[in-house]
Amino acid sequence: MNNKFKLKKGDEVIVLAGKDKGKTGKIIKMVPKKMKAIVSEINKVKKNQKPDNNQPGGIIDKEMPIHISNLSFYDPELKKGVRIGYKLENNKKSRINKSSDKEI
Repeated sequence: MNNKFKLKKGDEVIVLAGKDKGKTGKIIKMVPKKMKAIVSEINKVKKNQKPDNNQPGGIIDKEMPIHISNLSFYDPELKKGVRIGYKLENNKKSRINKSSDKEI
């Protein structure tokens, strides 16, 4: 199954559900097979790290994947999550903000 998402790596998103509801962050990595994304400073957990050759052991904070359905594109002008659509102009496809029709 080929999953296509309107959100991309580097987009500013807002969390719609879960323990970090209302927080914003940038997408660091997309995981299309699981329909998840890793967002900076969101969904952090503590992990016990064993010492390795180049890093010490201890308890570290790690960002875990969050499902795509719990994320929405964040518009800094409106200060809320907005839906994304596509527009075709001069044979060029571009992403737009559905509420204001501005190009992203």
